[in-house]
Amino acid sequence: MQNKTFHDIPLAVLDLAPVLEGGTPEQSFKNSVNLAQHVEKLGYNRYWLAEHHNMPGIASSATSVLIGHIAGATSEMRVGSGGVMLPNHASLIIAEQFGTLETLYPGRIDLGLGRAPGTDQATAYALRRTLNQRVEDFPMQVEELENYFAGTAGVHSVPGEGLNIPIWLLGSSGFSAQLSSQKGLPFSFASHFAPDNTIAALNLYRDNFQPSDTLTEPYAMIGVNVIAADTNEEAKYLATTQQQQLLSIRRGQPIKLQPPIENTKEAWSEMEKAVIEQSANSPYTLIGDKEVIRQGLEKLLEKTEANEIIINSQIYDHKARMRSYEIVGELMK
Repeated sequence: MQNKTFHDIPLAVLDLAPVLEGGTPEQSFKNSVNLAQHVEKLGYNRYWLAEHHNMPGIASSATSVLIGHIAGATSEMRVGSGGVMLPNHASLIIAEQFGTLETLYPGRIDLGLGRAPGTDQATAYALRRTLNQRVEDFPMQVEELENYFAGTAGVHSVPGEGLNIPIWLLGSSGFSAQLSSQKGLPFSFASHFAPDNTIAALNLYRDNFQPSDTLTEPYAMIGVNVIAADTNEEAKYLATTQQQQLLSIRRGQPIKLQPPIENTKEAWSEMEKAVIEQSANSPYTLIGDKEVIRQGLEKLLEKTEANEIIINSQIYDHKARMRSYEIVGELMK
């Protein structure tokens, strides 16, 4: 991928349907529709929603339902999961749900799969009723899902059987990278929250890739946190929302998405300040104006040789969030 520039790279959106402090899930869904329509006009390639549970600030728990809602409100952009946490579900249910989505919106649905529960242990128990199923069973579940789509399972997925629904594997370690390479599937790495593992996972995926009917060569997407604004000062201010969210998760007390704050000294301890600074200084977290974002993305492309970039922007003010994606979209032109 030598000499490839940012202009050649498809862009995607990762939306967690954030529930704002003082807001409701209903407003979150309206914001998601508004954002999806906005980025589609800007030329974004795909729009993914992520499964999380028992999180006050994330409304995308019924992921397949929300995917249908977004697909119905847009016309061309691909819409999918980033991802569905497969161990939380029976593979047949996911085959039927995404078979339904693909039937309703042909050629526009992606099925990104993760193996983490996307929640805490108590909620995982509530979702699955048993914790006997291990994450190590994930490859078997993926194969079962593929068999439903291929029509080679003993049970028929209606709809779903015979449909060509792209399956992606998502991960933050080498496990899914290895499995993606073995199965010849596209791979999306969560570098936006596991930056230190990114290069090793991408190398593992590419070095061991086996061509398949799906792909003849590796296709890797990386996740990047982007807080873009018209000035660096505004971007740094907006980024305090994402920083508050990060600390709330680390404290084990997830909260709704908080408005940005001016005085951060009172918001976190010295130890927590070090965590924030480490996150803000990650090459996979870009905070600044258009030029800062452009330079950061170009460096990431040179470093990772990614085929596609999926952007996560946890910004409290909806108009500012729209503007952030707009700034990145302007770089595509």
